[in-house]
Amino acid sequence: MSASRLLRLARAPSSSSAAVRLVRCPRAPIVRFQSTQSGGDGDQFKRSFRGQLYDSTSKRVQAERLQQSRRRAGQGDGVDPEVVRGGGIISRVFSLAFVAGCFYYLGSMSLPALPTTSTSPLSSVIPPEHNLAKANLQASWTEFSRLLGPEHVSTLTDDLERHSTSSWSSHHDTGNLPFLIVYPNSTEEVSGIAKICHERRIPMTAFSGGTSLEGHFAPTRGGVCIDFTRMNRILNIHKEDLDVVVQPAVGWEHLNEVLEKDGLFFPPDPGPGAMIGGMVGTGCSGTNAARYGTMREWVLSLTVVLADGTVIKTRQRPRKSSAGYDLTRMFIGSEGTLGLVTEATLKLAVKPASESVAVSSFLSIKDAAAMVAEVIGKGIPIAAIEILDDVMMKCINLSGTTSRSWKEKPTLFFKFSGTPAGVKEQIALVKAIGKTHKSQSFEFAKNQEEAHDLWSARKEALWSMMALKRTDEDHVWTTDVAVPMSRLAEIIEETKADISKSGLLGSMVGHVGDGNFHTILLFNDSERKTAEDVVHRMIKRAIEMEGTVTGEHGVGLVKRDYLAEEVGQTTVDAMRRLKYAFDPLWLLNCDKVVRVEATK
Repeated sequence: MSASRLLRLARAPSSSSAAVRLVRCPRAPIVRFQSTQSGGDGDQFKRSFRGQLYDSTSKRVQAERLQQSRRRAGQGDGVDPEVVRGGGIISRVFSLAFVAGCFYYLGSMSLPALPTTSTSPLSSVIPPEHNLAKANLQASWTEFSRLLGPEHVSTLTDDLERHSTSSWSSHHDTGNLPFLIVYPNSTEEVSGIAKICHERRIPMTAFSGGTSLEGHFAPTRGGVCIDFTRMNRILNIHKEDLDVVVQPAVGWEHLNEVLEKDGLFFPPDPGPGAMIGGMVGTGCSGTNAARYGTMREWVLSLTVVLADGTVIKTRQRPRKSSAGYDLTRMFIGSEGTLGLVTEATLKLAVKPASESVAVSSFLSIKDAAAMVAEVIGKGIPIAAIEILDDVMMKCINLSGTTSRSWKEKPTLFFKFSGTPAGVKEQIALVKAIGKTHKSQSFEFAKNQEEAHDLWSARKEALWSMMALKRTDEDHVWTTDVAVPMSRLAEIIEETKADISKSGLLGSMVGHVGDGNFHTILLFNDSERKTAEDVVHRMIKRAIEMEGTVTGEHGVGLVKRDYLAEEVGQTTVDAMRRLKYAFDPLWLLNCDKVVRVEATK
């Protein structure tokens, strides 16, 4: 309503018997007033209302006139209206620029500053901020189903539990489950999964054989488990170049069965059921490590999907290269915390012309370990040396996992390989050394069948121990350390005595040809603290002897806090910076190897 209209309304005469007209005010309720007689309170109220209305309208009209007179005065003084308008535009532009600058400054203050140090101490790390809201996770299920097909996305309880822990893992916390399991079939699908998780800030955990022992695939933050079961193909065998390209879910046993017809084999041989993806992740070795080395020596190249879905290939197929950083070895042993391995190019070896296995028992485990040190020190090129203590030999007999009965004494298993004449020479030398260390017996296989029968005892060690669980409430703790060869006999003897003193059922086995041995403990919940103390003391001994907290099992969850004792806190901080560089949102296998958040 215009000001003049309001003014006429205010000046209009009124009748004492007529109702006051309805006045509508913006954003105000409709109010009706009724006058019943002339004079009195009704007239007084009318005059008050009209006066207020008149005053308000008058002031507005006066203000408009004053503004117009000022504009005319400006024109009379020779001020160009266009200049006035231009000045107003300029002032508005500067105002907008000022406001934008303020918002930019405030926004920049809210972002963390880029680090300027070379390492990342835990105190400097911003804890992960994952989006585990139900709506976000359910939306991701829709996207995964569209990418892979609904049949390759699982939320079944049995699947979730199977992908969270295992009965042979040293980490027994089953309180955390993944939200779902995805089963990709190619590098491209793994990349698509990572892109979805990166965009939605959902943590990821890789899973292949599930044989790891240190809690490597435990989903500490929930999220998505990527099971590589469908990626189990041998992609290409280059016989002339002695290498093979495989996907992560190829088992090492199956690979060697395929390679055998060409007279080739892949040397690393960890526990039964292990697959290439997990073997790369943990940097494993196995019984052949004394002669052939660990996984790090047998991987030429990797195809890796990074946390944001980027796909990289670490190098080509030549046996050696000095081209840039050695990213291949960086990912080996990273336990899925830096990237997801989708293809591996592996070196192969020619199968020896002759092989044999020998078994020798001793009065004490110290005598057996001392013999190992001498055999290695004299440079006898045997393929493998494994040790099993008297408790383990008894467990193997009780479990019935092999076809023969064994002497229940500390026992060494030897594997010889080479030419027929070379194998005979190695056996003779080792047998002679054994006599100087109080060897009680020495028998060797006369054919391939006997060799397989003898060696099967070593491969069945863990399962033989697990078969002796007293109840379903018992747990198994399998862990390993490695020390310089000169300290091997000492640490084995001290650890053996410590286990006996603890009262736990515990045994010792190991790839002692390279100073690496394992302990296997059975315990229930009431004995957990005792088991933890035994393991802690064993690790402490290894570090004091300039050894390592793990020779081949990997760090996982269980041993991450021992790393600083072995390599120093600044080295761990450098590892954390490497993790941050490749995975800034902390999405890949969070909490493994190094902590990304202080303990509460």
